[in-house]
Amino acid sequence: MRTATASVNIVRGKQRFHTALKWLDSYHSFSFGPFYDPENTQHGLLLVSNDDIIRPGTGFQTHPHQDMEIVTWVLSGELEHKDSVGNKGIIYPGLAQRMSAGRGIWHSEINPNKKEDVHLVQMWVLPDEEGISPSYEQLDIGKNLEKGGLIPIASGKDIPSAIRIHQKGATLWVGQLKPGESVFVPDSPYVHLYVAEGSVELEETGTLGKGDAARLSGAGARALRADEKTGAQILIWEMV
Repeated sequence: MRTATASVNIVRGKQRFHTALKWLDSYHSFSFGPFYDPENTQHGLLLVSNDDIIRPGTGFQTHPHQDMEIVTWVLSGELEHKDSVGNKGIIYPGLAQRMSAGRGIWHSEINPNKKEDVHLVQMWVLPDEEGISPSYEQLDIGKNLEKGGLIPIASGKDIPSAIRIHQKGATLWVGQLKPGESVFVPDSPYVHLYVAEGSVELEETGTLGKGDAARLSGAGARALRADEKTGAQILIWEMV
């Protein structure tokens, strides 16, 4: 249900903070690292949404995190994860991955391929409890994506088909939308819509292209339609 204070804030891809290094090309939707804007630190429970391209054979060397729920979604290529509690694996398109930093964890994220980039979106949300034991989970949801529509891939709610995050007020949906396919953006106090690939038409808003985001606050369930030619891949955080 929409309220008198409902709002939709559009952030175009080229408006985001940009890190350009020899090994990394990254666009940040919110303040991150050396980029700080007190008016752009989070939306709802979402603090970080980074769109990263990591060059072959490079990546983020071992570094620490604490009290954060970190979800990684690979768009193309592969990402190798290793952490200080013994987890190791390759993240690929269709595999949802979550790391709960809890009271403290060290990890690395490396592109193991020597010829091809890896393209991913990494997102951080606040946990609903601090100081928990660090943990890791991954789940292949590729077959579910083929069904169309929005698929829950990470949630603090009891959803068997999604990885579990330690935040009851947040659910991440992914849609691999076919050309012309329509869905509804969830009706929630805070919603963050990110267009990872292709383009979409958002009701009462207009066209959002690759790299664009919409931050909805009390805006109700709005229709979303994928471009007739390109289709789209979208990431939607539904938050209280």
